[in-house]
Amino acid sequence: MKKSPRIAIVGGGPGGLALARILHLRGVSATVFERDATSIQRSQGGSLDLHADTGQHALRLAGLEDEFLGIARYEDQGTRLFDRDGVLHFEEEGEAADFDRPEVDRTALRQILLDSLPPGVVRWGHRLHAIAPHDDGTNALRFENGQAATFDLVVGADGTRSRVRPLVSDAVPVYSGISFVSLGFDDVDLQHPEIAQLVRHGMLFAMGENRGLIAHRDANAHVGVYVALRVPEDWVSSGIIDINRPSDAREKLAGYFAGWSPNLVAMIRESGDRIAILPLHALPVGHRWENRPGVTLLGDAAHVMSPFSGEGVNLAMIDAADLAVAIADAEDWRSAILKYEEAMFTRAEVAAAGAAEAIESAFSDDGFEYLLKHMRSRHEVQR
Repeated sequence: MKKSPRIAIVGGGPGGLALARILHLRGVSATVFERDATSIQRSQGGSLDLHADTGQHALRLAGLEDEFLGIARYEDQGTRLFDRDGVLHFEEEGEAADFDRPEVDRTALRQILLDSLPPGVVRWGHRLHAIAPHDDGTNALRFENGQAATFDLVVGADGTRSRVRPLVSDAVPVYSGISFVSLGFDDVDLQHPEIAQLVRHGMLFAMGENRGLIAHRDANAHVGVYVALRVPEDWVSSGIIDINRPSDAREKLAGYFAGWSPNLVAMIRESGDRIAILPLHALPVGHRWENRPGVTLLGDAAHVMSPFSGEGVNLAMIDAADLAVAIADAEDWRSAILKYEEAMFTRAEVAAAGAAEAIESAFSDDGFEYLLKHMRSRHEVQR
């Protein structure tokens, strides 16, 4: 009888949880170690679109298609593009969008994955402190809470600042030159009807002059807004934007959009007090490593890239699906990891190259024209 490896998954995001779930369905046990004490300790962010051949495919393998349909918002696939003067140049209505990329709330996606796992699979409050490789190819994990355990396979699903990545790669994510500042509106339809009408059902983009405003309709009548700026890396730590003084922060952010349409700038000035600064980092395009027995990576730990790819969570979940199937179906799981990595490297390189090109083009002097051309081209292909 084939012996399954002892598997540790470091990171309880959608990728790590999808891996654990698909392995479980195929009779392979794994333990997920998550640094947070509970599932609601940190915000998981707003909406994301799940693509049919990646994120949705993984959920089908996880046996969660019905649960997915319960949280999918097909009506929120719309797109609107404005110039800095508030003139609408492109619109695709959410319900009329001719593609299968429904929006889902990140928290809801994570919860259906959590609910699908047996009790005890996820170990909360386990922040990784160190990994000690053994001569036999196993790895001992030590956590800040004093717990320790040894595993045959450690999967780093722990995001941009992965603690597992250094075991296989010296690469470090590099600042992209772009930072997002996250804002938002609660109960938008009743409390902020003008903003609701502006964003409607889907994504709004207003781009120009190396900056932009991006808004998205989330579940539960929430609209998330990102103020996107091309700024130096030390801008983040400079204190120019003090998130502990929301009113002052909003005014300073609005100052970057002097001369823009007041209707657009209202997405900054009228937003709520929850503010977060999110500098965007990326690993080098084509990041890969020499296979090391007993360790591998998935998702952002392996190939973090700009969100302008629209692929982040989708890639993490298809990575998880491919890795789970490889481990469960192979006679030699070590050789299966090598094949998984080669396929993942190829897929991620294509997406990362597109993401790098997109973010550089969108935040340029011709950013608006670039996005307009891209949206029109995509629309024509889908017709």
